Amino acid sequence: MFLNRPKTHLPIADEALRGRPEPEFTVPERHTVLGNPLLGPYPEGLEIADFGLGCFWGAERKFWQTPGVWTTLVGYQGGHTPNPTYEEVCSGLTAHTEAVRVVFDPSVVSYAALLKLFWESHDPTQGFRQGNDIGTQYRSAIYTHSADQQSAAEASRDAYQPTLTKAAYGPITTEILPADGRPFYPAEPYHQQYLDKNPNGYCGIGGTGVSCPIGVVEADD
Repeated sequence: MFLNRPKTHLPIADEALRGRPEPEFTVPERHTVLGNPLLGPYPEGLEIADFGLGCFWGAERKFWQTPGVWTTLVGYQGGHTPNPTYEEVCSGLTAHTEAVRVVFDPSVVSYAALLKLFWESHDPTQGFRQGNDIGTQYRSAIYTHSADQQSAAEASRDAYQPTLTKAAYGPITTEILPADGRPFYPAEPYHQQYLDKNPNGYCGIGGTGVSCPIGVVEADD
């Protein structure tokens, strides 16, 4: 009965698909570009960051090309349906967004640098869309793994907004929420490192061209 809802309707838990207790597929063991394992536990000293910035094919490539990133994988996050499939997420009935999990070495690349890449690689003012891709699964999101990440993400948003406003963009619509309680469900094998396997494949990622002033305004200690 929810099939006629608009793509931009974010379902509440009672409206979401039931999902399943276990995934329907097995995630590949290693990253096709970086060669490291996709799933944890990860080596000591590495940290995790989760971002949603539109179609996860192009978004993942942005991060795996960044020095200091140890591995990346794409999946679904921020919704209600356990272990969803791509088709279910695209139906708009799970409330998930397409996300990239970034496992990084903070001694090489800072979380602030990843935030800057995140903000500048998409338009965070578009709500439930990214360019021509329309739907709740394309919404901008940051899911944080510590109080420090939460503070840094919020500070970076607040620093970026005046710059975007000056460039005639609207309010930032990015949701910034703790990852705790919002599980990351890995996507199907064919989605992992999709643009490495399909170099000429679709990539809907494109920024505003407005530089984010990370490093000028930092999170409070």
